Amino acid sequence: MKFIILAALAAVAAAVPQGYGAPPPRYGSSEEIAILRDERVIEDDGRYNFDMETANGIKVSEHGTPGEKGAINSAGSFSYTAPDGTPITLQFVADANGFQPQGAHLPVAPEFPHPIPQFVLDQIAFAAQEDARRPSEPSSRYGAPQ
Repeated sequence: MKFIILAALAAVAAAVPQGYGAPPPRYGSSEEIAILRDERVIEDDGRYNFDMETANGIKVSEHGTPGEKGAINSAGSFSYTAPDGTPITLQFVADANGFQPQGAHLPVAPEFPHPIPQFVLDQIAFAAQEDARRPSEPSSRYGAPQ
C-alpha cells in the first residue's frame, strides 16, 4: 500500500508543469540597433519603393508596381549576417507566378530526370504484368463496392 501511495505522489510530482510562468527563451540581444537609412515612397497609383539599412548590417530593398486584378508585383532583396557569421542575401520577385526567392543559402532540388530507385521500377513492372494478365477483368482482390 505504501508503494502505491509513493508511486501516485511521484506521478503527481512529475505531472506538475515545470517552469510555469517562466518567460519564453530570448533570441538575439536586447541592445537597440540604429536605423541608418529608412526611405519609403508610396505613390497614389500603387507603386512603391522601400529601402532600409541598420547599423548591424541588415539591408532591405523592395519596389512594387500594380499588377493584374488589383495585385501588386514586387521585387527586391534583403541581406544580413546569420548567427554563425554566414552572409545571407536573398533576391525575390513576387508576382502572378508567386513568390520566387533566389539565394545561395537556399536548398536546391535535384535536377530532373533524377534516377528512379530500383524498387520503384520493379513495382511498375509488376503492375504492368498484372495489367497484361487480365486487361478486361477487374481484380479479384479489389472488387467494386456492393
